[in-house]
Amino acid sequence: MNSSPAASEQAPEHEASEHLHHWVLSFVCTDGPGIVHAVSGAIVAARGNITESQQFASLDTGRFFMRLQVESPAGRAEFGEALAPVVERFDMEWRLDEVGRPSRTLVLASTAGHCVNDLLFRQRAGQLPVEIPLVLSNHGTLRDLVDFYGVPFESLPVTDAASKAAFERRVLEAVDEHDIELVVLARYMQILSPELCAALEGRCINIHHSFLPGFKGANPYRQAHARGVKLIGATAHFVTSDLDEGPIIEQNVVRVDHSRTPSELVAIGQDEESRTLTQAVKWFAEHRVLLDGARTIIFR
Repeated sequence: MNSSPAASEQAPEHEASEHLHHWVLSFVCTDGPGIVHAVSGAIVAARGNITESQQFASLDTGRFFMRLQVESPAGRAEFGEALAPVVERFDMEWRLDEVGRPSRTLVLASTAGHCVNDLLFRQRAGQLPVEIPLVLSNHGTLRDLVDFYGVPFESLPVTDAASKAAFERRVLEAVDEHDIELVVLARYMQILSPELCAALEGRCINIHHSFLPGFKGANPYRQAHARGVKLIGATAHFVTSDLDEGPIIEQNVVRVDHSRTPSELVAIGQDEESRTLTQAVKWFAEHRVLLDGARTIIFR
């Protein structure tokens, strides 16, 4: 009887196969016929298999938005080469990245620790695809909290125009030094200059409370309690030179009633701020947030 080679001597089939990259591709262009067909053809040319696909055509701006996840043995260069004719034909703004690659994120903070703690905890737990090389604050209050997570912490006081300018210079230095892709204002209580807003356009996210009606100035939760608000929440948005009016990424709201004390409203509000900011950061890091003028397209 002829014997076949032992199983241990045969190379497993999966070992002979090529390594698969998992790419995330997002793009924006003027809407028109043939875009999806052309993109799909380019992906086939790059030996790709689409594992996730979302698209949207904006009737307001005439722009087309698409986000794809693709498995392919093609590396970045080969994949980009296959896409190049389509990108040129439709004049696309596009981005190609690896699915799950952590986005390098700079966190700015002041004295409130709830948002900073949530970001650092979820980064450590593997629930948030970011890498935070530095927390930069205008106060030293949060040093112990940040040290607990083993993340470098710097504090530079902001007391006047000169120190504010110095702080913002350090922000830009840190962005270059650490190859920062996203800046997060985790309850950083200083207004950014128009120059810094312009430098960080489209990659700086802020969080603020949302009340109906709105309360500004000192002790907004105490004002809300005095007026008997029934809804409190939070809004995460891109930072622009128009204070708290940048394109909105995420909002959450919770119902309250007359039985809540001011301190309870603060705790509820901080929970909403934390989860809203973290969700916005997660979507950004996963390339699910695309800008359509003054609003955002979110591919969840």
